[in-house]
Formats: sequence, C-alpha cells, structure tokens
Amino acid sequence: MLMEEDMEDKTCMLQESLELQAAEKSFYEVLGKKYPPSPELHQDYAIQYGESPGDSFSGTGSNYITSTCNSGGYFGDNTLIQSPDGYLSQLKGLPAYSISQSRYGSSTRVSSLDGQVDSPSSFHMPDLNTESQSVWQFKKGVEEASRFLPGETKLVVNLEANGLSAQAPKVGTNGEVVKVEKKDEGEYSPSGSRGRKNLYREDDDVEESRSSKQAAVSTESTLRSELFDTVLLSSTGEGLERLESLREALQNGMSKSVAQNGQSKGSNGGKGRGKKQTGKKEVVDLRTLLISCAQAVAADDHRSANELLKKVRQHSSPFGDGTQRLAHCLADGLEARLAGTGSQICKALVSKRTSAADFLKAYHLYLAASPFKKISNFVSNKTIMNLAQNATRVHVIDFGILYGFQWPTLIQRISWRDGGPPRLRITGIEFPQPGFRPAERVEETGRRLAAYAEKFNVPFEYNAIAKNWDTIKLEELKIDRDEVLVVNFLYRGKNLLDESVAVDSPRNRVLDLIRRINPDLFIHGIVNGAFNAPFFVTRFREAMFHFSSLFDMLETVVPREDRERMLIETEIFGREALNVIACEGWERVERPETYKQWQVRNLRAGFVQLPLDRGLVKRAGEKVRSGYHKDFVIDEDSRWLLQGWKGRTVYALSTWKPA
Repeated sequence: MLMEEDMEDKTCMLQESLELQAAEKSFYEVLGKKYPPSPELHQDYAIQYGESPGDSFSGTGSNYITSTCNSGGYFGDNTLIQSPDGYLSQLKGLPAYSISQSRYGSSTRVSSLDGQVDSPSSFHMPDLNTESQSVWQFKKGVEEASRFLPGETKLVVNLEANGLSAQAPKVGTNGEVVKVEKKDEGEYSPSGSRGRKNLYREDDDVEESRSSKQAAVSTESTLRSELFDTVLLSSTGEGLERLESLREALQNGMSKSVAQNGQSKGSNGGKGRGKKQTGKKEVVDLRTLLISCAQAVAADDHRSANELLKKVRQHSSPFGDGTQRLAHCLADGLEARLAGTGSQICKALVSKRTSAADFLKAYHLYLAASPFKKISNFVSNKTIMNLAQNATRVHVIDFGILYGFQWPTLIQRISWRDGGPPRLRITGIEFPQPGFRPAERVEETGRRLAAYAEKFNVPFEYNAIAKNWDTIKLEELKIDRDEVLVVNFLYRGKNLLDESVAVDSPRNRVLDLIRRINPDLFIHGIVNGAFNAPFFVTRFREAMFHFSSLFDMLETVVPREDRERMLIETEIFGREALNVIACEGWERVERPETYKQWQVRNLRAGFVQLPLDRGLVKRAGEKVRSGYHKDFVIDEDSRWLLQGWKGRTVYALSTWKPA
C-alpha cells in the first residue's frame, strides 16, 4: 500500500499517448480541421471495449479487464463468476485500460504483459448505442456496488463446520462503519483525459473518492448499560438478586431435564420388553478412541487416524451430552493437526473479534454456574481493599485485563470507604490485537471503567498498554512510589512462552519485570494443568482429562440447550483445546503449568509467598458450599487457594511480594 501512493505520477505510456492525442484534437478543432483517426488509438479502444464474434457476456470467451499499471495486490481474485442471468457478477473495481488473460480459455485473448493480440480481427470499435453498451453499463453498476462489500480472503476456514462460527450481533452493541481510503490508480475517460472518474459515469458531480472507499465494519460495545450493571455489579443489590435467580433457574432446568431423561428411559425399558429388539445402540469408549487417534496422528498414520476420526464423529456431537461435546471438540483439533491447518484456524479465530456485550451473557452464566471466577475476583479485590484501607492513592497493574470485568465491583466498594475513596489508577495490559487497531479492546476497557468511576464518584486514571508483555519497559508503567502498588496477574500466565521455545523465555522475563516493579502486593492466579508437555500424546491425554472436568461441570450444572453454554464450550474451551492439540512451537499459546511448578518459578524470580487471609478463605468456602453444586471443591495447599471439580484442581491463587 505504501508503495502505491506515487503510482499516479508514474503514468502508463498508453495513458500518456491518449492525453497527447486529446490535446492535438483540441488544436485541430480550433483550426476548424478534422482530427485524423489514429490506428493505434483505434486499436487501443477496440481492445478496451472489445468482444470476440459470437461471444456474449455470459460466454466463457469474455475478457477480464484489468490494469497493467496496477500492483499485484489487486489480482487476488480474478475469476469470472457468472450470475444465473448470464451477466458478470463479480468485478472488483479494477481500473479499465487493458485486457489480461481470463482463466476461461478462449482463442480471443490478449496478453497484458506484451500487448500481443491472438486474434486482432475479433476486436472492433463498439457502437455506444448498441444493446451491448447497456449491458456494459449494468455490469459497471454491479462493479460499483461490489466495492462497498467486504472482499474475499484467500484463507478460507470453515468455522461453522467446527462449531466455531461467529456469533450474531446482540442487543447492546453499536455498529460503526469506518471508511478506509485507498489510493486510486489513474483512470481515463473516453475523451482521453486523465482523472478519477469511472469510464461510463455521466454524472461528474458525484464524489470522486467514492469509488476508492471500502467498507470495514467495527462493532464497539456499549460502555455501560443495564445489562452491564446487572452482570458486573453482581455482589450486592439488584445484580446479586439477578445472579441468584439465574442460579435457581439453572437448578430448576437441570431438575426438569433429569426427570425427562428418567421418564424416557423408563418408557423405553418398560413396555417394550415383550418385543425383540432389532436395533442395538453401539456403545463405545470415546476416550479410548480419542487417545488411539492421537497416537495415530503422532505417528503420521493418516489411514488409521482418519478411520478412528470417522468413528469418533459418528458418536460425538456439539449438541449431545458432555462427553460427546468434548469428543467433538477434541476431534476438531485432531483433524486440524492431521491436515496441518491448525495454525491457520487459530489465526482466523484470533482475528475474529468478540465484543464485550457478546461475551457478557456467557460471563453471567459462568458466574452463576461456577464459583471459579467469582471467588477469584472476591479474594483478589478484598485483598487489595485490605491493603489500601488507609491509602489515598492506589495503582493496580493488571496483566491480561481483557474486558476489565473484575474492576467495577472494586470501584463500587472503595466508593463506600469511610473518609472517601482513594484516587484509583489502573494500568491495563493486554496482547495487541491483529489489524490496524491493536489497542482497540484495551482502550475500550478503560473507557468503560472510567464510566463506572464517574458513576461512583471515584477519582480515576487509566493507562492502556497493548504489546507483548516481555517487551514492556518499566518507564511505560508510570510508577509513583507514593502510591500503593498492586500487580494483578490472574490466569493469563499460561499464554506466555516457556523454555521449550526460548531459553530466555517470556514467562521468566515477565516475572522479572514484576520483580523490578517492586509492588507492595503481587496477586497470582493460575490455570492448573499439566498439558504443556513437548510430547504430543502425553499433552493430548492431559488436556483431555483437564477439559473433561470442565465439560462435565457444565453438563451437571447447565441444561444442554442453553445457548450461552454452547458459546463457552466453543468460543473459550474449544479454542483453547484446538490450540493445545493442533499447534506447535510459538503458535501454541496455551501452556499451563501446575501451581507447584509456578511456585518454583516465583521463588526463583525473587518473590516471597505470603500467607492467605484466614477470614477470606473461610468466607470463600462458605460462598461455595452455600451457593453452588456440592461437587465443587475449594481447599488450601502450600498457601495456594485451590478450586476444582470432583477432586480435580482447576484453578489456584496465591499472594506474593518481592524478597
């Protein structure tokens, strides 16, 4: 794109010739003489509008008009796509000054490189009043309209087949269209003058830059709404009532589904015993099938892997029970790894931006169904408030702030403090997003938090940083030693590369940065997993055990038909599983470790572990036992607060300070 800005100054020789002839013609008209027709001009115009004898716009011999002065970036899709009516339905707004070869073979072709014509006799000067001219004008209208549609990408990933399709826009989002200016190549009119007007555009007063604009859609979430307040301020008041009612609705829904399943089993097994059962349902062990398939994939045995994948597909479904949904999710990863498309699919998923409003309902369901996030936020926020109960200025540096859903509750609670709230400053750190606006999401988070600070009259300042965390400089954090300084690092350390990729790993460099920040408190939460092994089969087996706990938790607590449950399974757990299974090297960004491994890392980085507040641990346990399913586990080990499901630890949290 940068190289194309001066293309207008480097005019093609054909265009310069036409401009010269136009100037000569004007002098002939002043002298009252007739301008002699130029054979070269006649041939150029014949080529420009030419058509072979017998060819129509619906035939395969039609020529595709392109620009010889254009860069290669405009030739992404030069296939003619024909509509049922026979017209050319796809022309990507290319300037029309010569002919390039069409993919549809014909004896009447023109080379755009050397200017040679295979059959010159097939080209002639068109009659502008003929029916062909009206068809050409219709085609140009289609071309103009197509410029305002999103262009096709070369990478085609079937996300819908894998259950990973984009969510439809929900209430609470505002659509914003951003116009992207592109430097146009010099087109010329039938009179031969150089300009930006389209060839057959009669209305010269139409905005010239219109043809050079392309639509780029950006959806930005509403900063605050009733839904946001209900979900993010769920610790007291109406938000707490809504959360408890949702939790009660989930319990009632599960009771009804269990009763219906029991009745269906009874009806199937009661009266039908007298008849001979002709169709027996095959029972398979999906876990054994998946592990066998992973071994075949690791051995590069495509035949065995495809046969096992076919069996898994027959007995799995994204709409079945928890085991079937997990098998479907893991089969997607195995299939992508076998085809070698894992990194492409992961890049496409990263590029697909999910707005905060789209994510909000799923987050609300997760808060109601599982204590994991709610307890983590409660312990973290309460620890910060206890530390800063007499402070006048508080600075929180949040690594992995994402949408910032943790902080509205803290802003609300510190506004109730006796003597007035302190001045709160939050530094939100996030990985850059792909595209032209890498800091868009983290900046939107800051605007949302500022809106909540204004609502609760809390002095507030926000600093957004969107870059790779291991490249952040200490000066960018704007540290003031007169502030109470807290580093919040919850559940995103798994996305940092470890020593298997680089000896001086980003994981250790970020811990070293936190050590140099020298915070008064370092709150560290981790995803407890052992699926970071370099050997694929071992990693797959551990990932299967980890995600089976999460899918089983949702199967036990949330009805199967719940839409937000499916979003959590596909958009969150499904993406993570796909990355773990289908990607390798620096492209594999899901690299969790156990809390004991992280404890060694933190001690080696120069931190001292602090004991957990006994009162907080007791209150957290009471919240879990009184409001959630009995199979949720909360425990303490080696000064880590552990949370899990049916005895398997899923999350762990601890507090530290520099030695």
